[in-house]
Amino acid sequence: MDERKQKRKISNRESARRSRMKKQRHLEDLVNKAAHLKAENGQMLTQVCALEQHHRRLESENAILRVEAADLTERLRSLNSVLRFAEEVNGVAMDVAEIPEPLLKPWQQPRPALPVMARALNT
Repeated sequence: MDERKQKRKISNRESARRSRMKKQRHLEDLVNKAAHLKAENGQMLTQVCALEQHHRRLESENAILRVEAADLTERLRSLNSVLRFAEEVNGVAMDVAEIPEPLLKPWQQPRPALPVMARALNT
């Protein structure tokens, strides 16, 4: 009977040791996975910041180009007005091109719909 108890004790100890080792390996795997995900999250955050900065730069350039387009449209209108006046005064017909419609109404130009990207806040 003592021998059977002794074997059971040894078996239980070995089983407990294997269980502890398995638990330790699982914990190490979780710690490694957490570190990997944190690193990946940091890289993505860096990419998002770079893309946001690029977007702001493009928005700024776009605003400048819109102002320039408006100025050029107004300048073209003014020059066309001068040409029409000269045409009336001189009686000579001049070929004055009309301003293209998209320049008059830049807000109506067809543009593809851009998806809105949301970013989760780090807590």
